[in-house]
Amino acid sequence: MDASIQFGKGGRLRHLLTLQDLPADLIVEILDVAKTFLSVGARKTKKLPVLRGRSVFNLFFENSTRTLTTFEIAAKRLSADVINLNVASSSQSKGESLLDTVSNLVAMQADMFVVRHSVGGAPIEIARHVPDGIHVINAGDGQNAHPTQGLLDVFTIRHFKGGFSGLKVAIIGDIKHSRVARSEIHALTALGVDEIRISGPQSLMPTDATTLGVKIYPDVDAALAGVDVIMMLRLQKERMEEALVPGAEEYFEKYGLNSERLKLASRDAIVMHPGPLNRGVEIESAVADGPQSVILKQVTFGIAVRMAVMSILAS
Repeated sequence: MDASIQFGKGGRLRHLLTLQDLPADLIVEILDVAKTFLSVGARKTKKLPVLRGRSVFNLFFENSTRTLTTFEIAAKRLSADVINLNVASSSQSKGESLLDTVSNLVAMQADMFVVRHSVGGAPIEIARHVPDGIHVINAGDGQNAHPTQGLLDVFTIRHFKGGFSGLKVAIIGDIKHSRVARSEIHALTALGVDEIRISGPQSLMPTDATTLGVKIYPDVDAALAGVDVIMMLRLQKERMEEALVPGAEEYFEKYGLNSERLKLASRDAIVMHPGPLNRGVEIESAVADGPQSVILKQVTFGIAVRMAVMSILAS
C-alpha cells in the first residue's frame, strides 16, 4: 500500500488503514488523545461535541460484536450521527459493486466510513475512491490489518506497564492468519519494544517472520519465559477443519495458557486477548478471569482509542 494514501495535506492523518510504517510520534499522539477520553465513560452524560453534525457509516461486511459496538459507542460519545449498514440486506446482496455502494453513501453525505471486510485491501480501495474530506477507518480486512485493535492493545500495555522500553512481549497462536497480530507487531516495533516473541503450531507461523522483526519460538514454554505481556490469539475453528492444527484439547495442552504456564512469565505479566476467546482452547478460565488478565480492560480502552482516531481524522 502506498503510505501516502493515509495522509492528506500537511501530513495530517486522513485515513487509518494500517499501522505499518505509521510514525511512532503519531501512534503516541493517538494514545495520548485516547487517554483524555477515558473519563468520558464515567460521566453521567457521556457526550462530547467533537463530531456533532457529522455522519459515521459503519460498513461491516463481516460479523462482529466488540468492534462494531465499540465503534458505534465511540462515534455516539463524540455526538456523531451513526448509521450501521445491514450488508446482508443491502444492495451488495443484489449485485451492486462495493465502490458503487460507497458512492451512493457518499451521495447521502457521509463524513466517515468504518469498514470491516473479509477481503484484504477493501478499505484501501474505498479510501482511494472517496473524495477529499471523507475519512476511512479499517476495522479489519481479511488477514491484512486491524489497526484500531493494535492501537488499543498498545494503549493497554502502556497503561499497565508505563511504557515500552525493555518489554518482552509474547504473541501465541495463529500468527499466520491474524490481522490483529500483524497490527500489534507493527505498533510494538514502532514504539521500541525490546523483544517480540511468537509461538504456536508450525503450520500457523508466518513465512515473513524475519521481515516482521519477531523471534519464533517453537516451544511455547520457552516463549513465555520471563515475558512482561502475553497476547493470546483466537483459534478459528476452520483451522482445525483444515487440519492445520490438532483438535481443541490437544491444542490447549500444547499451546493454551493455563495457570502453570502463566508462572513462567514475569510475576507482574499481563494477559491479553482480542476476543472472542475460546475457553479451554486458547486460555484457561482461571487465567482469563484471574488477577493478571486485562482482557475486559482492552474492551473498555477500545472505546477511548476509537474516539481518539475519529477525532484526529476529523480535526
